[in-house]
Amino acid sequence: MQAYTYGAWQAAASICATLGDRAGVATYAAKAGMLRDAFDARFYDAALGTYVLALDGDKRPCRIRASNAGHTLFTGIALPARASSVVAALMESASFCGWGIRTVAADAARFNPMSYHNGSVWPHDNALIAAGMARYGYHPEANRIFEGLFAASSYIDLRRLPELFCGFPRQRSQGPTFYPVACSPQAWAAAAPLLLLQACLGLDFDTREPAITFQDPSLPPFLDEVIFRNLAVGGGSADVAVRRSGERVVVDVLKRHGAIRIVTRN
Repeated sequence: MQAYTYGAWQAAASICATLGDRAGVATYAAKAGMLRDAFDARFYDAALGTYVLALDGDKRPCRIRASNAGHTLFTGIALPARASSVVAALMESASFCGWGIRTVAADAARFNPMSYHNGSVWPHDNALIAAGMARYGYHPEANRIFEGLFAASSYIDLRRLPELFCGFPRQRSQGPTFYPVACSPQAWAAAAPLLLLQACLGLDFDTREPAITFQDPSLPPFLDEVIFRNLAVGGGSADVAVRRSGERVVVDVLKRHGAIRIVTRN
């Protein structure tokens, strides 16, 4: 909750900047900054190496490692100095089961891999976390999450990711254990691979230039090439191919219409 409030205030400051509202920028940026400092002071737990799940009714920390901490990366409330330990905690075997990150780590008292919220794996949850990791520069970890969910989808009819599946450890030559009443299809699960791809490629759009940008693009192990057709921004459009070339990922412009730039930043 605090992470998304922070994200909303940061977005409000950005909107005010676009509108030329300097007072609004100062107000919302200050709110976001104060919340970030207070959140870090109350929620970060050095022994856990991550942000705790919540504060209880007496404002004592609930010292549970949960996937919730990954959303602090997605919205940017996590201090840069905390990112490394938060990512490491999420990718430990207690949290990352091989298919994705569990809602609650396996060493928690409440953990149950067949529980709806206490140990299962949610594709949309993982996509948001991976996007947060990429935001802080942790592309290999984002790629691991993408690979896990892609592998899970290979055991599913039409590769259609469900709402959630059970958080049992990944076993060789065996698929994930499915949650019997999970919704499939479900919109946010269907959108998860698209956000994962965007996160790994660092794909974004700049309406001012206009430009299509790729920040530190990377590809997961199962994917060697992606071709985008008719990426459009600012009245222009382009067809773009992203390919693996040795240890690098290269971006090739196949077709371009209008005044539009394609920018790769590493």
